[in-house]
Amino acid sequence: MATIDVLLQHMVANGASDLHLTSTFKPYLRISGAMEIQDNFAPLSSEAILAMLAEIMPRHNLEQFQREWDTDFAYEVAGLGRFRINVFNDRYGVGSVMRLIPSEIPTIEQLGLPAALRNFCYLSKGLVLVTGPTGSGKSTTLAALIDFINHIREEHIITIEDPIEFVHEPVKCLINQREVHRDTESFARALRAALREDPDIVLVGEMRDLETIEIAIETAETGHLVFGTLHTNSAPATIDRVIDKFPADRQNQIRSMLGDALQGVVAQTLCRQIGGGRVAAFEVLVVNVPVASHIREGKTFMIPSVMQTSRGLGMQTFSEELTRLVLKGKITVEEAYIKAVNKEEMRVTLENHGLPLDFLTGETVVAPDRTEEVRLLLEQLRQNMKDAPDDANALNDTAWILATTPVESLRNGREAVKLAERAVKLTRGEEASMLDTLGVAHAATGAYRRAAEYAQQALDLARAKRLEAMIGPLTMRLKLFSTEKPFLDD
Repeated sequence: MATIDVLLQHMVANGASDLHLTSTFKPYLRISGAMEIQDNFAPLSSEAILAMLAEIMPRHNLEQFQREWDTDFAYEVAGLGRFRINVFNDRYGVGSVMRLIPSEIPTIEQLGLPAALRNFCYLSKGLVLVTGPTGSGKSTTLAALIDFINHIREEHIITIEDPIEFVHEPVKCLINQREVHRDTESFARALRAALREDPDIVLVGEMRDLETIEIAIETAETGHLVFGTLHTNSAPATIDRVIDKFPADRQNQIRSMLGDALQGVVAQTLCRQIGGGRVAAFEVLVVNVPVASHIREGKTFMIPSVMQTSRGLGMQTFSEELTRLVLKGKITVEEAYIKAVNKEEMRVTLENHGLPLDFLTGETVVAPDRTEEVRLLLEQLRQNMKDAPDDANALNDTAWILATTPVESLRNGREAVKLAERAVKLTRGEEASMLDTLGVAHAATGAYRRAAEYAQQALDLARAKRLEAMIGPLTMRLKLFSTEKPFLDD
């Protein structure tokens, strides 16, 4: 038995989804979404953590960690479960996060997935995107969809994952599961190779870079069904994120391709359930003729209106779904508001159902345990910057969190300004999102005039590039800065 197995057994026995190891700290478990320190264990040194992990880490992952300072792999303990493990370095030393992967693939019914997702499984071609923040259950949703297809269709399925989480045994389908860095060099390389491997269905575990996204769209256009994931928070934002990955001179072409290839977007988040546990909330976009037209014309800001009037097709917004969970007694009004992407829409929807937000006092609502969560996120982002010091996206993401976190003890406007300025310089001031971040960073320092100047520059650029999804939020931030108030994001 490996040394780490004792901690993993403790994790499973306590019903935790994740085990966190940080040098010089006691272990933490994430239970029902909350981080809980394990006082019955002693603090772990960096050397002790590395020694435990080295016992179970494949050689190529150990070499990758020594070279790049982070790595991912899967580990299985007979009779206990399968785990996805991330190893990283931070200012304390070696750290790790271990996530339990259910031993059995949950069904669509067990997960309570919306009916529209089942319909996606019958498609013969096109692109279906499952999105949401890290830890929102994207991998589990995709595993359930692939398992459903495996039981109803006779197809060839290729999955490209990092690492492989759920293991699929052939039922009616032949399934080839490839792991990045073990079976293939990269997502893009494996996806390009898949076109020569006679696939019917391809699952792409991560669509982070332009090359992977482009090949995925092309694969969907050429008569294959492609499932992929992105770290976006809503269906309309997902479309904008895909298009924004491409240079400005190619974006019209990509809008046209995406309008033809995209079949649906599922955005999801996990909410704390009343009485314990967590429940998933889903936003569903089914691409019909009006939606495809809006994508081609760059009018993604019109898509939420289509979603609200197309419930018969299985579409639903987060505000509608979160309100439904409140009315069913699954989650609190406060939790619904915290998880909502569009706060104003959420407020109106709740109040229209006689559910006033009495808990609001004019200050941003923060879940009581967010401090540790934000701290860990910042550590990971700083590690990303260390690994890639000239990565504008990593700089921008870190600056955004530092400037907008409601956790006052972790907010650092001055550092955010420095990082955001570097991101703007690296992108030559041509990215509206980078200018937006620089604006909110200045607001965090109290420099509201400069904040408004950068917000206006970002707004002008968003209008010029027809980034409709950004225009509303930027207009709101301009008004906020004019009243000398910072922008805080939950």
